[in-house]
Amino acid sequence: MRPLLVYLMLRGVKAASRLLFHHDMRWIGEVPRDPWADLRLVVILNHTSLYEPLFVGGVPNRFLWSVASRAVVPVAQKTATRPLVGRFFSRVAAEVEPVTRERDHTWERFVARAREPGRLAVILPEGRMKRRDGLDRHGEPMTIRGGIADLIREIPDGRMLLAYSGGLHHVQAPGDRWPRLFQVIRMRLESLGIADYRSRLMSEAGEEGFKRAVIRDLTHRRDTRCP
Repeated sequence: MRPLLVYLMLRGVKAASRLLFHHDMRWIGEVPRDPWADLRLVVILNHTSLYEPLFVGGVPNRFLWSVASRAVVPVAQKTATRPLVGRFFSRVAAEVEPVTRERDHTWERFVARAREPGRLAVILPEGRMKRRDGLDRHGEPMTIRGGIADLIREIPDGRMLLAYSGGLHHVQAPGDRWPRLFQVIRMRLESLGIADYRSRLMSEAGEEGFKRAVIRDLTHRRDTRCP
């Protein structure tokens, strides 16, 4: 029952997004014959707003069903406990795992679920939102956190979808009360084989340098490919 309810909610968000916004979503790099098949990991880069579910306005319904039926998504415990926002985000996927900002049992539980056969992990690896000045709420530069390397290391095969967000500050920035409608929402999509990606970085950096190599590579991709 939950997958169906989640799917219907996502379809509703998609319908509202397509009605109220314009979408500019394009593939870059080498595009597989079926870029929505065999997905095991979705990485959304350039996290700027809790309104990012609006991006579903540009994806096919089969992807929404994958999210509703087999995805596991980490949500910050701070967000999960907010009255309305927390209730919404607790229903955005088949499983939603509240996590702290520490590498503790909550993160280990999420990684364990993500590596199960047939699962789809969806993550925003910066772990916090960028403000209008380009920094996080503490005034620090936005960085990609090392937890994403755990997923790339643990998920054995399948494809990784890198979703480069154009940002949503023009729709709703952190602290804004209301969104601005009828804006253009931009995203670029890239598909990579997880095993090939892992093997390449392992050969370049070795086991000890793997996490740093992942952070460095994804940071470069984010900074050069976000529209």
